[in-house]
Amino acid sequence: MQRYIILSASVIMQMCLGATYSWSVYVQPLKESTGLLQGPVQLPFTLFYFAFPFTMIFSGQWLPRLGPRRCAVAGGLIFGCGWLVAGWGHVHFGLTVLGVGLLAGIGVGLAYIVPIATCIRWFPDHKGLVTGIAVAGFGGGAALVSQIGAWLMNVHGATPFETFRLLGIAFMVLVAAAGWCMQNPPGAYLAAGRSLPWRQIVAQPRFRILYLAMVCGLAAGFAVNANLKELYVGGGLTAGVTAVGAFAIANATGRIVWGWCFDRFKGQGAVSVNLVMQAAVLILSPWILVSEAGLLLFAVLTGFNYGGVLVLYASNVAHIWGPPAVGQIYGLLFSANIPAALAPLAAGLIFDATGSFVPALTGIAILMVVAAMLFRTTVRQEQLTPFSEKS
Repeated sequence: MQRYIILSASVIMQMCLGATYSWSVYVQPLKESTGLLQGPVQLPFTLFYFAFPFTMIFSGQWLPRLGPRRCAVAGGLIFGCGWLVAGWGHVHFGLTVLGVGLLAGIGVGLAYIVPIATCIRWFPDHKGLVTGIAVAGFGGGAALVSQIGAWLMNVHGATPFETFRLLGIAFMVLVAAAGWCMQNPPGAYLAAGRSLPWRQIVAQPRFRILYLAMVCGLAAGFAVNANLKELYVGGGLTAGVTAVGAFAIANATGRIVWGWCFDRFKGQGAVSVNLVMQAAVLILSPWILVSEAGLLLFAVLTGFNYGGVLVLYASNVAHIWGPPAVGQIYGLLFSANIPAALAPLAAGLIFDATGSFVPALTGIAILMVVAAMLFRTTVRQEQLTPFSEKS
């Protein structure tokens, strides 16, 4: 039963850690209470997106030495503390930027990798599925926290800053308690201290092509999600909001389904399939985005494929380098979020210049097809086998 307790704790952790993705709920109340414009109010979310993946580069190195419990509890306390600090933003909005952006980003960067690396060790025959279940909580948690935050503000009249403080206390308790459950299975401690030089990892063609593929997959999801309301010019506000919700639900569902596919079809080909499927949807966007129903379909398809990105690469790392290396190598691979985060900006600039998102989506689709071909070629050339079988 212990591994199922750990899996349940992992879902609880991820649901809390995904709270920052509910930021859009607080944007308008923050603008009204502070008098700030749209851009400055988005600073906490933007900083979070850089602090989170940047911290994971180092947290993956620390995990083998500190162990999953210490990393998870420390990350949870810092994350919750960040939201508490954000609650003092009524004194100066810079505290909200510091709290939700920097501190919470560091906290998530410390804790996020722990449930993935730990669950893969406890369920070695279901790497993809348990990874999908764990990270599905990250997407689903945003939907739950957004409802709680809206309820506190709309029903109980709480200010955004009072809401941040209440959520911060809850996050400190829940994530720290769930993190306390994190531990490796018996016997795993022998491999827990192994660490590979990062230059040796980056020098491997299989890592570099995984990195390129992940950048492309993330870029597609970011570009669509950030601009979803504007992709169909004939849609109203209701259609846009519905599409955003559909993207989120499909994203969470896709994480579980793609994880199951990884286990069912033995893995590495799933990355190429995911890339090609997403590329096909993007290329067909001019013919799909012609009605509100088409916008909803486009949101579901792209959200579903994007969900696979957060599962397939962690599972591939476990398959190629072995479960003990997941924390370190996936932590380094996760930095693909940083260049991919530029995709929404690039898509917006192209839209401003051309009046259409089609060139941007088509360009990303072409990159995804190239990445899929390179990935397949690398797999055939190296005839990859799990790290444990090579050693």
